[in-house]
Amino acid sequence: MTTHTSHPDIIKRLKRAEGHLKSIIGMLEQGRGCLEIAQQLQAVQSAVSNAKRTLVHDHIDHCLELQVRSDGESAKDALKELKEISKYL
Repeated sequence: MTTHTSHPDIIKRLKRAEGHLKSIIGMLEQGRGCLEIAQQLQAVQSAVSNAKRTLVHDHIDHCLELQVRSDGESAKDALKELKEISKYL
């Protein structure tokens, strides 16, 4: 498994989102207002989306770029993988 320089930052973001999500569950259990809960859910969703975007961009910038610079078959594989991973953006 390859670790990229962005992975520690992504892990921090996801752990923060995880803690925030746990607090949202508590808000639901306490019967807090739907508007407040929806706002907090939006914040978690945004944090996860940003983490995903960072991961995908990092993969494109590092892994796929290296493949493209190598032989022709690896470049073809990289293009195929780029098409596949871009659907997650």
